[in-house]
Amino acid sequence: MTFETIKNDEQQYMVHAYGRFPVALVSGKGATAVDVDGQEYIDFTSGIGVNSLGYCDAGWTKAVSEQAATLQHISNLYYSPLQTEVSKTLCGLSGMQKVFLCNSGAEANECAIKIARKYSFDKYGGSRQKIVTLENSFHGRTVTTLAATGQDVFHNYFFPFTEGFVFAKANDIADLQAKLTDDVCAVFMELIQGEGGVMPLSKAFVEAAAALCREKDILLMVDEVQTGIARTGHFFCYQGYGIQPDVVTAAKGLGGGLPIGACLCGEKTADVMTPGTHGTTFGGNPIACAAAKEVLSRVSTEAFLQEVSEKGAYIREKLMTIGNVKEARGQGMMIGIVTEKDNAKEMAGKCLANGLLILTAKNLLRLLPPLTITYEEIDKGLAILKKTMEA
Repeated sequence: MTFETIKNDEQQYMVHAYGRFPVALVSGKGATAVDVDGQEYIDFTSGIGVNSLGYCDAGWTKAVSEQAATLQHISNLYYSPLQTEVSKTLCGLSGMQKVFLCNSGAEANECAIKIARKYSFDKYGGSRQKIVTLENSFHGRTVTTLAATGQDVFHNYFFPFTEGFVFAKANDIADLQAKLTDDVCAVFMELIQGEGGVMPLSKAFVEAAAALCREKDILLMVDEVQTGIARTGHFFCYQGYGIQPDVVTAAKGLGGGLPIGACLCGEKTADVMTPGTHGTTFGGNPIACAAAKEVLSRVSTEAFLQEVSEKGAYIREKLMTIGNVKEARGQGMMIGIVTEKDNAKEMAGKCLANGLLILTAKNLLRLLPPLTITYEEIDKGLAILKKTMEA
């Protein structure tokens, strides 16, 4: 099948919800993808932070294949040893108490929002239901998580949006404090705003926000959908900030390529949800859990986390030697590149033509490579980026 045939079929039979790059990928290994014509690409995207172990990792493939041949799905009416193993591991690595398994980051964030409102309802009645999120944030594409997203561009078309969200300025503790009125039940934030342009929050702001939440018995919830599962060189990004949230959400890299999300609950929130208050058909699917179990066993060691930090520092250092690069920011293997010419979208297209898959976020290039990417693959990708940027 040719690329043109695939493109034409997509145009005819699929909802046009995506602005796709002109390539059809059919296979991959490590950090290298291959298209329908046999062209190879170094992948600095990992499926938008999903393929944490790269393409077709041997251990991951074995775990998934064996589980698919054993038991592919059961409903959540029954116990699953894989679910409990994954949940126990997540609790041990995070300092949290209990886990709800779902299918995506948006679902994990929906769960967090429900937990916050029920926690406050159970303790204070119906008077505290508002959730403060940050300007420039991104929390998902459902009607509710769009409402929680602090970017005006997303607040269109799908009216009425879910009510009860207030936006505070990032890194402005005075503004946050002013927004913490008596009807607020939670503060929900990304510690590095990924879709917002790879914008890290300051440690002082996060510490002060955590203190305010403790003082007012407001839940502190952290969206780690993109920053979690070793992406920043910590297993969870909040661990590098020295805080312990009440709720944490995760997804993307957790399954290494299969859909799985998690909402982690701390001491305050561990017992908020009860039978009938939340649920999912596919959440915690055995095959997805087998994938997550393999990922967690690999990415959580001190040696692996240190390597992620070192590779990220190496990439950022090399980026600053490339013409048209104004700034390289982020943590670990979550990197944003500000270009001198402000032409990131154009540059991403040219990178593809030269054999490099790269992301954008607002007006910058964004890198979310597989956590297992080799230095050889990094250098090859950076050479393509340099050739493209300096052409």
